[in-house]
Amino acid sequence: MAEEFLRIDRLVKAFGPTQVVKGVNLSFNRGEFVTLLGPSGCGKTTILRMIAGFELPTSGQILVEGKDITGVAPNQRNIGMVFQAYALFPNMNVAGNIGFGLRIKGVSAAEREARVEEMLKLIGLSGYGKRYPFELSGGQQQRVALARALAPSPRMLLLDEPLSALDAKIRVSLRDQIREIQRELGITTVFVTHDQEEALSISDRIVVLNAGNVEQFDEPFAIYNRPTTKFVATFVGTLNTLSATVADAARKSVTIGGTDVTIPALPATARNGEAISLTMRPEAVALSADRDIVLEGTVHEVSFLGSVIRLKVDLGGNALELDTFNDQRTPPPVHGARVKVGIAASDVLVLGE
Repeated sequence: MAEEFLRIDRLVKAFGPTQVVKGVNLSFNRGEFVTLLGPSGCGKTTILRMIAGFELPTSGQILVEGKDITGVAPNQRNIGMVFQAYALFPNMNVAGNIGFGLRIKGVSAAEREARVEEMLKLIGLSGYGKRYPFELSGGQQQRVALARALAPSPRMLLLDEPLSALDAKIRVSLRDQIREIQRELGITTVFVTHDQEEALSISDRIVVLNAGNVEQFDEPFAIYNRPTTKFVATFVGTLNTLSATVADAARKSVTIGGTDVTIPALPATARNGEAISLTMRPEAVALSADRDIVLEGTVHEVSFLGSVIRLKVDLGGNALELDTFNDQRTPPPVHGARVKVGIAASDVLVLGE
């Protein structure tokens, strides 16, 4: 059974009359990698800063291993933090930067040197101890910042959009390395990002935030495939929407383009004659006439994305995006082509606000 490590209880943060965090309740397990995901201004960084102690909550509690740390000073929390800006000391070499927290704690020079070497090996920068920050790439500097946060053996690691200043290829490489290190150390980690792909690829669980509220807290698979609110569905990934009318609520039957279809996800609150929106991901739509829902339309746009080709099909009042794998032997339909698209009813969601 998972052991609770961090609990956030009814956490509120207001700046003047504006509440940016609105009564948030969360529980993280020991050794878990949790991502706070959401648009700018949703409160994710403010929550992280309250966990670190850099911001005091307006009300609510933060408990680590069952102990209330809400009013504890940041330097007494034994928490490591990595910022978006590398924040390395330019007058110190790599070894000096990594060992800085150990020196502040009074660790002996010999122990510091051994720990710094251990950290350099962990982040794949053995032999770089005498270099200065200006001699390193952005990715290397961020790895040094990570090592500096981990060197004092914190009980928890916080990362505030640490990859946002890096180019795409380095971001992917470094996020994978961060995840490997986190698993190796077994350290409870809270990661902040606005990048959906980053969150889905790196997390054990994801907290989706919107305007200071938790919209959904779940595993990546559920966040993407079974969003519980319209905001989560539209913020995480691409979402198609089809207009429909409830034909027989008791039988979960709806009418789409003159055809009655059974939708298992139709809520019990649906009423006959009600206009509703059906949603589904692009990969749930196929160029096929062998599905529960079959619609005919015109290819409006073809986007080549490498291994995947995304088509936008105009259905006359509705438009659907669908993904199909790139097959060298079968070119995709061209702009203006008439096609039939199919959707399995089990892949359809009906989402409220």
